[in-house]
Amino acid sequence: MRVYLPSTLSGLAGILRDRKLEPAPLTGYAVTPALREWYASADLEELEYAAMSDAARDSLRLLAADPEAPSRRVVIAAEVPDEAVVHAGGHLGDPGERARVRVTQPVPFERIVSGHVDDAEAETDVRAARAASDAADAGDDDARFTVDGAAGHELLWYATQELPHLLS
Repeated sequence: MRVYLPSTLSGLAGILRDRKLEPAPLTGYAVTPALREWYASADLEELEYAAMSDAARDSLRLLAADPEAPSRRVVIAAEVPDEAVVHAGGHLGDPGERARVRVTQPVPFERIVSGHVDDAEAETDVRAARAASDAADAGDDDARFTVDGAAGHELLWYATQELPHLLS
């Protein structure tokens, strides 16, 4: 199953050093039954984009918790065995939970298929969004607008062999 795992550039450095994502369980996002039901008219590509967008939003939460990390969202896409993925529930009324899953074991680097990272031009909006993340989660409309400003930036796709270059 393709799972989108939120991270940061600091987290990516650890992944490259350790050659795996850990510790398990890991929070990820995938095309779940709840996501399919909510977005019934979507094809697989649109559903995967929605799951990746949820992971990018969760990357903001990680950035808010790590003031030293550069203000760029990071999402790692990995192929994870189905038996290692537990649907975290979610229901149609809770958009942030529709695609959420738990990965019950570390993800070896060989399972990573790509990385998705903000361009440097997004840093100003991402910096503002990381500061507003908690207020947005609490329902503050102005903070949600700020977070949506970061979401307006498309994450760039990187092959696994390109990921080390993002850290230099």
